[in-house]
Amino acid sequence: MLPMKPNYDRFPATEIDAPLSVGWDDILATLAGALPSRNGIMAVECYHGVYLDRLAKELRRIPHSLFVDTRTLFRDEAEIEALTRPYVTHDRLFGFRVNLTFSHFLDPAKVAAARQAVADSDVPVIVMGYAASTIVPEGSLLVYADMARWEIQQRFRRHEIDGIGVSNRDEAASLHYKRGYFLDWNVCDGLKKKIMGKVDYWLDTNTHDVPKMISGETFRMALGRTVRTPFRVVPFFDPAPWGGQWMKKVCGLDPDRENFGWCFDCVPEENSLYFRIDGHLFEIPSNDLVFFHTRELLGGPVEARFGQDFPIRFDFLDTMGGGNLSLQVHPVTQYIRDTFGIYYTQDESYYLLDADEGKASVFLGLKTGVDPDGMIAALEHSQETGEPFDAERYVNRWPAKKHDHFLIPAGTIHCSGAGAMVLEISATPSIFTFKLWDWGRLGLDGLPRPINIGHGKNVIQWDRQTEWVRRNIVNRIEKVGEGPGWVEERTGLHENEFIETRRHWFTGPVEHDTDGGVQVFNVIEGDELVVESPDNAFSPFVVHYAETFIVPACVGRYTIRPHGPSEGKRCGTIKAYIRFRQ
Repeated sequence: MLPMKPNYDRFPATEIDAPLSVGWDDILATLAGALPSRNGIMAVECYHGVYLDRLAKELRRIPHSLFVDTRTLFRDEAEIEALTRPYVTHDRLFGFRVNLTFSHFLDPAKVAAARQAVADSDVPVIVMGYAASTIVPEGSLLVYADMARWEIQQRFRRHEIDGIGVSNRDEAASLHYKRGYFLDWNVCDGLKKKIMGKVDYWLDTNTHDVPKMISGETFRMALGRTVRTPFRVVPFFDPAPWGGQWMKKVCGLDPDRENFGWCFDCVPEENSLYFRIDGHLFEIPSNDLVFFHTRELLGGPVEARFGQDFPIRFDFLDTMGGGNLSLQVHPVTQYIRDTFGIYYTQDESYYLLDADEGKASVFLGLKTGVDPDGMIAALEHSQETGEPFDAERYVNRWPAKKHDHFLIPAGTIHCSGAGAMVLEISATPSIFTFKLWDWGRLGLDGLPRPINIGHGKNVIQWDRQTEWVRRNIVNRIEKVGEGPGWVEERTGLHENEFIETRRHWFTGPVEHDTDGGVQVFNVIEGDELVVESPDNAFSPFVVHYAETFIVPACVGRYTIRPHGPSEGKRCGTIKAYIRFRQ
């Protein structure tokens, strides 16, 4: 049953008791007061997406003898364009993961002159912008102006920001996102990882007119507190051409919006973290936690395999009252590695949180005996002419009901049909979806959505036909354990996939153990649960229906039980973790 009223928390936060500067006057006074103790030189390092002109205007209010905006130190735009084009490519969606650093973007002669000017100037000196921390001498005051990726994307859509070293704000938001994903964010992250441990102040300008600042010590303390307890990242919601109505009701969203199709509620490279300090929400990218506490969060074996990538992704796809998703396929591992420089692929699954009874369906796998050449020819014909593609001639359409689980190893043709509320459990590389057919509709921008038959035909696994699908990837559910008031079921994923999922039904406490690896949950049944430590290592953590939460590897043993209005009622969770052995 759905909750009587929305209790989904859209603003989860770690409570922190620490000083906070709010507003530019307060922030600038704090920085001006700190400058003399740090040799009178300040660097304000910036993540991609910060409003650089507006930040410079505010910082210039601090008395200074020299102000350096690092944009003046970059190579000519034509040089940067030539350098980055092989990574950005001319494709509408896909590029190649960059291995560049800021040193490739900066002009060596200009950098040398700037460093000499800083050394020769009377204090105070302010250096601001990308790579500012590389210009100032050791011991300078170091400020980091961070930026959440969801806010960066809003600024893309409003055409307010450029890529690093180029003037491209008028481009389509999708092209900005591609450049950020393959290039700009990787360059920024590379430098961020090197300096996180020595930043003196952390600056949140996601709402530029209400900036907030905490000390570096507070920032690192807050990350340390977050990683020692279950936590949630900040979900974000977006409409889609196929979007539905379920999330409006369950997640308490704006009822006047036409639809909401997406929710990213556990994609740390995209989501934010909130710290609640003195009643204010301080926002940072949740990737900061992944970078700074990799082993505590992921666990040693997961870190050894994935480095500083958080490998598990939970998101919502709402087609209840909406339409079919695009018919699609994800690349197999070698293809994504050879073609895009990504070392693992987006294996995934669809868990049905809810479904329109008798109407919902999932397209999955090929019909028995399908002719590959004939199917590709039919897809290409539909793409060229706009005539409908007869999907059900080639692709299985399975009836779907609440709590079904469909497994989708890479290379398997699939999409959710209308009438389904999908919890998508997958590996993280979310951008690599090869759309084969989009039912003849337009995107929200009024333009046809990109179709990728050329890529798709190279990765479709043609032997995944009806009987193979039925035996291997539709509701492969088996009971693996039970105890007083609980039952544990294995629901997937397929043996080709590295994510394991376990479902628990319970009316009382269920014991869990991270076994040294990160775990991700969603509450699939029950209004309210509580996660508790048997030795009080963390405070009781309350979660609600449909909320996704992360249990860091370092937590170890913990329990989950019904709480509040759910006490004595049957509740359910689904858990995902990295599989290292069967």
